Amino acid sequence: MSRDAPLQRGTRRRGDTWRAEDAGLIRELKASAKEASEHVMIVDLERNDLGSISVPGTVEVSSFAEVESYPHLHHMVSTVKGRLKEGIGPAAALKAMFPGGSITGAPKIRAMEIIDELERRRRSVYTGGIGWFGLNGGAEISIAIRTAICVDGALHLSVGGGIVADSDPMDEYRETMLKARDFLDALGLKEGTE
Repeated sequence: MSRDAPLQRGTRRRGDTWRAEDAGLIRELKASAKEASEHVMIVDLERNDLGSISVPGTVEVSSFAEVESYPHLHHMVSTVKGRLKEGIGPAAALKAMFPGGSITGAPKIRAMEIIDELERRRRSVYTGGIGWFGLNGGAEISIAIRTAICVDGALHLSVGGGIVADSDPMDEYRETMLKARDFLDALGLKEGTE
């Protein structure tokens, strides 16, 4: 059984003039020391987590920091792969890999303790796992990083961003709103709408 862990970390908005502006924004994303630092940290965390349940020597980064473009933004994406040790099924793999490093940051255990201390409410499904387990022993689980749930007639939208030492709070706020844009557009809402 093998395990793939595609990782999204590093974000830039899409250009208004698409081709010309997009090319510049992609170059800016690839050249950003802050985005590279964040991306490398997450890839390393996932290699470590996957390595704990994989056959030694099988963990590899099969693609690194490739840019994928979506309607409103660009993401740097890497894929970490490994062949799971004998006896490691989907549930054990899920337990070893979740929460994902892109959610916790590093060092992982201490970061989770700080999140638990600082956040005033539980995240519900946001940053949890959504997917399926098959009768054949297969599974596909994704991290719910952009999540909308309806509770008692109110829609709750959860998005976030990664914080590193040289993060700028306003840049992080803008990135978070950029990530929320698809949901807001689909609902015909604007930032700050209730």
